Amino acid sequence: MVKRISILILFTISTLLVCAQQRERIRDVRHRIDSIQYVMHEYRDSMRIELRDYRDSLRYARRHAYDAVPHGLRIGWGDQMFESLMWRENGYYPELPEGTEMASDENFRYTQHCFIEYMYSVNYWYSFGLLADYSGVIWDQVTRNHNGEELERLKDRSFHNIALVPTIRFSYLHHDYVSLYSALGLGVNINTGTELDYKDRYTVASPVLNITLLGVRVGHGRWYGSVEVGGMTAFNSPDELYMLGSRIFTAAIGVRF
Repeated sequence: MVKRISILILFTISTLLVCAQQRERIRDVRHRIDSIQYVMHEYRDSMRIELRDYRDSLRYARRHAYDAVPHGLRIGWGDQMFESLMWRENGYYPELPEGTEMASDENFRYTQHCFIEYMYSVNYWYSFGLLADYSGVIWDQVTRNHNGEELERLKDRSFHNIALVPTIRFSYLHHDYVSLYSALGLGVNINTGTELDYKDRYTVASPVLNITLLGVRVGHGRWYGSVEVGGMTAFNSPDELYMLGSRIFTAAIGVRF
């Protein structure tokens, strides 16, 4: 009887010891899990802080990138849609009475808009500068008799436009390689050539307005390219708009320095 009681006591004590060891192991495992969770939480918070700092530094770098290279110079090309519609050969030669002559303009050539522009960036969204733009139209003046036979051809009749336009530009979207902007310029246009205007002048200076509705600049670093949609209009007189619809599309390459 005593032996059975002793065995039962030993078994009970062993069971209690094993249970105590298991509880200690469970407590140790829970402590390790808590430690791992704490480390993961701290690591996640540190990664969030680093990511936030990286985004802030990237945003700062984008906004202040122009501080290091505030000067920009570009050259480009623009269309002459207005001129090509207004000055063109119609191909119509009416019947003339015998002994009469008629002069007509033929063989039109268009130089397109060629321009150079300097801009200074005050910050990442605002810049100002000067645009110099040239365009011209060249043609032949042909005199024919009543039979349509050519009597005289005056070659290289022409007019030329030189526009100097102070410009301001506003950028409203910036990414690493692409930015969007609009611009507005008001300056002077000098129109000169071989023909007299309605006031018998060979050279006329008038206000000119240049608008960039949307510009897209693509590039990273110093070199970049740009395309723009807008228009240029000169005011030769209070009742006359000149070049309305010209320079609608432009393309250019530029460099920052």
